[in-house]
Amino acid sequence: MRLPRKFSMKSRAEFAQVRELGRSRSGRYLVVSVLESDELEHFKYGLITTKKIGKAHQRNYLRRVVRSIMSDHGGQVIGNRYVVTILRWRAPEATYEQLEREWLKLARKLGALQEEES
Repeated sequence: MRLPRKFSMKSRAEFAQVRELGRSRSGRYLVVSVLESDELEHFKYGLITTKKIGKAHQRNYLRRVVRSIMSDHGGQVIGNRYVVTILRWRAPEATYEQLEREWLKLARKLGALQEEES
């Protein structure tokens, strides 16, 4: 399932706000930042890729992978949070499973995911 457009961050101000006021954790392939905001009805996600990652086709592929991870696990994200994922220069070396595992680990550490019911 694809996440609706209303879940994506669009403005530079939102990214700047998460960078200044939010908490972040870094891993080998990703950096995840989270900011809780009472004015949001649902979570919003943002994605940052730089030219350090590689050529455009690599960056686009990695964006699709991270969007897929977000759509798979978006239901677990606690509402009223901004979640920004920054791809690091090592990200092209990783498989889908490694990126997914790292994203989930970092998001859990930041308290952005609901605890799974057993």
